Amino acid sequence: MAYPSYAVTLRIRTPFDAQSVPKATRVISDNGGMITGLDIVKSDEHTLTFDVTCLTLDLGHAKVIRSHLQTDPDVNVLGIHDATVQAHLGGKIEVTLKRPLKTRQDLSKIYTPGVAAICERIMEEPSEARRLTIKRNTVAVVTDGTAVLGLGDIGPKAAMPVMEGKAALFKNFANVDAFPICLDTKDTEEIISIVKALAPGFGGINLEDIAAPRCFEIERRLKEELDIPVFHDDQHGTAVVVLAALINALKFVDKKIEDVKIVVSGVGAAGNAIIRLLIGQGATDIIGAGRAGTLGVFREEADPDRNWLAQNTNPRAVDGSLKDALAGADVFIGVSAGNILTGDDIATMADDAIVFALANPTPEVDPIVAGEHAAVVATGRSDFPNQINNVLAFPGLFRGMLDVQAEQVTDDMLVVAANAIANAVEDTELNAAYIIPGVFHTGLADKVAAAIREEFANGKTK
Repeated sequence: MAYPSYAVTLRIRTPFDAQSVPKATRVISDNGGMITGLDIVKSDEHTLTFDVTCLTLDLGHAKVIRSHLQTDPDVNVLGIHDATVQAHLGGKIEVTLKRPLKTRQDLSKIYTPGVAAICERIMEEPSEARRLTIKRNTVAVVTDGTAVLGLGDIGPKAAMPVMEGKAALFKNFANVDAFPICLDTKDTEEIISIVKALAPGFGGINLEDIAAPRCFEIERRLKEELDIPVFHDDQHGTAVVVLAALINALKFVDKKIEDVKIVVSGVGAAGNAIIRLLIGQGATDIIGAGRAGTLGVFREEADPDRNWLAQNTNPRAVDGSLKDALAGADVFIGVSAGNILTGDDIATMADDAIVFALANPTPEVDPIVAGEHAAVVATGRSDFPNQINNVLAFPGLFRGMLDVQAEQVTDDMLVVAANAIANAVEDTELNAAYIIPGVFHTGLADKVAAAIREEFANGKTK
């Protein structure tokens, strides 16, 4: 089931009539619009002009609503104001100055001749670049546009709004200056070469929306060849927040990670990272499932990363479908596709089951139906409790890594970040609808960054 979350405003003009507004709002509601506001724009003795703000599934849905409104010859829809388009006009980020540049003296310090002395200092001691340039606070958000949201391979230009949004989140939540780098190539070696060439100007690399399995090789190589953190958010950002949510969900149902049976649907970038991180935290019974069914020692996988999962998970050698694996499981984690499970499937799980249905925008199972059988339900959506959102992790994690001048991202860092996120929910607050803090939880990124600084200061990351 899809839920309306796309905001639009319809400007409507009708002949003046006390029933004109209720009639219009009824048509909008009857056709799936969720009304969130109504404003009168102009009223006179003949006509009434008003704005109705509502949530729709997408712009196409808003146009369908418009057509239904206009079946009444007295109703004139003057326009659809797309709030999302307005928010993106001209982009969402900009470069601003940190120092005044108003006088000749300002110019001589910030640029020539004064800047030459800074260049010479960095030339003599390259590590000074972290202290004297934007490198100390700058992250490159790098994509090739091949796995963007649920849209797939849409190319680098179409990926730019997402990467800009990512940069905006970095700045808003952790005061990290991030910049979108959208590459017009799908060649693994070329991407690696370009990122390495760009690296001197950045303190970290955030890989984003690069399709599997190339993303694994790109990340591996860059981590080996660069002296700054390289982090693939689709893998490790998701894994961190899943671990944080699972820590609290298991606490709520009074189960231990080493005792539970876990099923993960989707063994691409996110699923692979989730499984590896959970194994590192003591999980002993995890089954990964892809389109062809469960992975296990009974079948050799062509892709080396999938084959690692096959050889190191599924200890009971369950050879079958996702639904077969789900029977008796304590935890379901979905990072795959929408509507692949039903309430009846969730009912086969163990008592006090935990369901993380994270496919977006449509979860693997309807959250409301899943809640009839599971003790805890989480999704990737903002209109349900327990949203598993990467923004809980990456801003604070990078803030901490930049502050300690980390040279790499380690699993220990990911675990520290996950625990900091989990600990943001007090034991007295913990319940089925609140296992993970919200996106705007006050000071969350600061808490994650502080945990990284405390644990990994003084060169412990090198």
